[in-house]
Amino acid sequence: MSTQTQSRNITLTTLQKIKEAGQKFACLTAYDACFAEIASSAGVEVLLVGDSLGMVLQGHDSTLPVTMADMVYHVACVKRGNKGALIMADLPFMSYASESQTLENAASLMRAGAQIVKLEGGAWIANTTRLLAERGIPVCAHMGLTPQSVNRIGGFYVQGRDTEQAQVILEEALLLQDSGANILLLECVPRTLAKTITDSLEIPVIGIGAGPDTTAQIMVLHDLLGVSPITPKFVKNFLVENNNGIPGAIESYVSAVKTETFPAKEHCFD
Repeated sequence: MSTQTQSRNITLTTLQKIKEAGQKFACLTAYDACFAEIASSAGVEVLLVGDSLGMVLQGHDSTLPVTMADMVYHVACVKRGNKGALIMADLPFMSYASESQTLENAASLMRAGAQIVKLEGGAWIANTTRLLAERGIPVCAHMGLTPQSVNRIGGFYVQGRDTEQAQVILEEALLLQDSGANILLLECVPRTLAKTITDSLEIPVIGIGAGPDTTAQIMVLHDLLGVSPITPKFVKNFLVENNNGIPGAIESYVSAVKTETFPAKEHCFD
């Protein structure tokens, strides 16, 4: 087992202290007990049971077909293998369309082992965020490119490149923080915008395709291992340059995040 194995459980307080200290933490998707154990033992602070499983495990062309039953099953699997990381879980497409539905589905994820739920959107999820926070359910708000809205967006495109859109994203990020979000995740936004938002918020900001200035980075496990059918600009294959197999690749990723060598310039959007 890696010498980086965590000796204590990671909590939201842990992540907030990392933010306040100006340090970095690493996040990675996980969908089963085996990889959850490997990733958490390699020093990953946050395991995301993402609805990305619809694409990397189930073979769909988007995350939209993923159900609550899928999510609950995989969260329970990850919990069994986890060695001290914080478990975050996605509320899948249309699983938080009403107040009662939101509470029931979030509770199901928490009972299965999640410690924070993630939902996609901007200002329109402020009331939902507040609802969950008031009932003791931690929230990660996912902004920028939101895959559940791929049909509305028209594809997987960088968000916030023009000044007006960037200002809206910043204002909505502040609103979600004020509504009780504990973490913000930014996907596919220009590096300068991600830095502005990270500097403006008190809560940790996780980035994917958002440059190196966020509090944390997240990658899809299959991207990190170079086995995804597509390779977005913001991903790096950490397995190809490592001699210690999958555990070594994940350890290299964690180290690169913490030493701020990943993401590099070639992984960022202007």
